[in-house]
Amino acid sequence: MSNIIVLGSQWGDEGKGKIVDLFSERFDVVARYQGGNNAGHTVYIGETKYVLKLIPSGILRPGKLAVIGNGVVIDPAALLEEIATLEKAGIDVARQLAISNRAQVIFPCHRLVENISEAPTEEGRVIIGTTKRGIGPAYEDKAGRRGLRIADLLDRASFTGLYQRLRNDKLRLAAAFGVQGSDGDTLDRWQELADRLRPLVCDTATLLHEQMRAGKRILLEGAQGTMLDIDHGTYPFVTSSSTTAGGACTGTGIPPTRIHGLIGVAKAYITRVGGGPFPSESLDAIGESIRKAGNEFGSVTGRPRRCGWFDAPLLRYTAMINGFDSLIVTKLDVLDHLESIPVCVAYEIDGKNLESMPARQDELLRVKPVYENLPGWACTTRGAKEYSQLPARAKEYLAFLGQQTGVEIGCVSTGPERTETMVLSGSRLESLIG
Repeated sequence: MSNIIVLGSQWGDEGKGKIVDLFSERFDVVARYQGGNNAGHTVYIGETKYVLKLIPSGILRPGKLAVIGNGVVIDPAALLEEIATLEKAGIDVARQLAISNRAQVIFPCHRLVENISEAPTEEGRVIIGTTKRGIGPAYEDKAGRRGLRIADLLDRASFTGLYQRLRNDKLRLAAAFGVQGSDGDTLDRWQELADRLRPLVCDTATLLHEQMRAGKRILLEGAQGTMLDIDHGTYPFVTSSSTTAGGACTGTGIPPTRIHGLIGVAKAYITRVGGGPFPSESLDAIGESIRKAGNEFGSVTGRPRRCGWFDAPLLRYTAMINGFDSLIVTKLDVLDHLESIPVCVAYEIDGKNLESMPARQDELLRVKPVYENLPGWACTTRGAKEYSQLPARAKEYLAFLGQQTGVEIGCVSTGPERTETMVLSGSRLESLIG
């Protein structure tokens, strides 16, 4: 039996949803361990497109158990809307989904507060560029020990008092910033949402341990990417949760001793959404061509993603933090049209090479990327399913990425559909997924 973690090795949007969907065929349970409905996973099955925001993409496999762990923050209305969409598509959500009773709840007042914090001001407040879905304020309340969990939502006797105190605090805060009025919320609405979610809620940590005792295999799914981790990312331009491998344990209740493999997912180039440092960003016409070729627009927000070149120092850092056994490179086909492909191989500040990732954003903003240009293959790789089908220069490019990062390339994706993926024979990844 092996349990593995699949997570983003860059700034998110690496294609984890497709990879989890592909690998979940070989696992019994897929568990999401952090984030909220600010992170969308897009999966194509034939001509059908699925956008999953809270529910693990393993639910698209009949008979697989999908678990939303305690580390996730849940907007009940958004989750129920997602459930309805899946049920309309024929997915047996009632039999396949379990929701942690310890997961924190996002309320409309959280979104109200986040809209205030993300509004430009004359005082020069730092604008992170969030999705304004209340994720950050919900995690703030969790850390401040004033948040409400799914278990509280389901308890009719205590919910009203707990919720009114939380909501009143947020409305007073909004008033302090000159925002008056209500968030339009009612207690009756929350009772209705609670009743609809109740059959799916349980102690998921106990459930996962029962599954392991029964010999079942678990795939742990992260949202966003390592460089958005609240501790290890490009702070303060990060998300509000632990996106790294450690977050998988705290966000599900599975101990580190029961994790047998760590798989990183990276694009053949790199993107990020929102503000923050981006050393290898390409701001010219070639960067725009990558955005168009890769359809680099947020699956949740539709925002255009910033695009740049593969960043090997960044990947070396995220490999160190997570301990990747293998790396999955996605969207190789997006580079098919390029005659030359730069790869960032080092960082310099004031003419000196950096040996570690800078902790401060002002240092990252001063980083000068050092590039090595590789020849492009200038032919299509789209839909290739065997490594032997790749052009020689594409293979050389992948080998160079593996050499620069120190992590094996165990899998390559050449298109959005689940079948447009190849697992390299003899790789560590092949043995981990079984």
